[in-house]
Amino acid sequence: MIELGIILTVLMGWQFTAAEFIGGILMIIFIGLIFHFTLTPGLVQMAKTQAEKGLVGRMEGHASMDMSVSGGTFLSRLFSGRGFMAVSNYFVMDWASVWVDIVLGLLIAGALAAWVPDSFWRAFFFSSNPTIAKIEGPLVGPLVAMISFVCSVGNVPLAAVLWKGGIGFGGVVSFIFADLIILPILDIYRKYYGWKVMGYILLTFYVTMVAAGYVVELLFGALGITPQNHNVVAITEGIQWNYTTILNIIFLVLAAVLVIRFISTGGIPMLRMMNKPAHEMPH
Repeated sequence: MIELGIILTVLMGWQFTAAEFIGGILMIIFIGLIFHFTLTPGLVQMAKTQAEKGLVGRMEGHASMDMSVSGGTFLSRLFSGRGFMAVSNYFVMDWASVWVDIVLGLLIAGALAAWVPDSFWRAFFFSSNPTIAKIEGPLVGPLVAMISFVCSVGNVPLAAVLWKGGIGFGGVVSFIFADLIILPILDIYRKYYGWKVMGYILLTFYVTMVAAGYVVELLFGALGITPQNHNVVAITEGIQWNYTTILNIIFLVLAAVLVIRFISTGGIPMLRMMNKPAHEMPH
């Protein structure tokens, strides 16, 4: 959630970050209420039965990996040899888990920004009619996300393209939340919980995302802090030499150091085992 907020702030503005945090709380409340009134014991038992089959997911080993370093102060542990190795391992493993989503997000966003004219998005999102746009945005945002195949963080560049194209503020909010119901994630729900539970999750999540989008749109509008400028600097500007370029170079060097440390400490064989469950990994 933190990295998502950072990218939202950098690409689109603080209002979108605030909206995601507030909307996230709203979604939790809405889902809790819906589950309380509609989730039956039969569905719960079906989910448990399917989950107990122990099917293995992607990067299962990374999810259960514990490389914590104990003893000493935080800084002493961070800069120790074991601490440096743990940081490098987590850094590479996290990237191995999400790089496909991020690359797809950038490629899809770039393709849509380059090949789909703004006139199409303006017509699709009824940007000439603000009232209809506010009603339609939260409804279609999750549907666009579902077919985009892009998960969290990777969906932010695509959200920026949609915002530039004219989708409403609430539509962006519901779109970003909809990384929980994109087709690859739905397939994971089906694998772990079964078809019927997957359908229930899809329906309840969609309803809560739409509701959160509407509430955030109304709340920010009432407070007068809804962003009005649909121009996205990261999309409209070309490559420039500025402070972000320097930061990019610094963090690219840091990333290279962590990757080299990961490889030099036997990380590649460990990475190959990450798709196995923890109990099958050598200790």
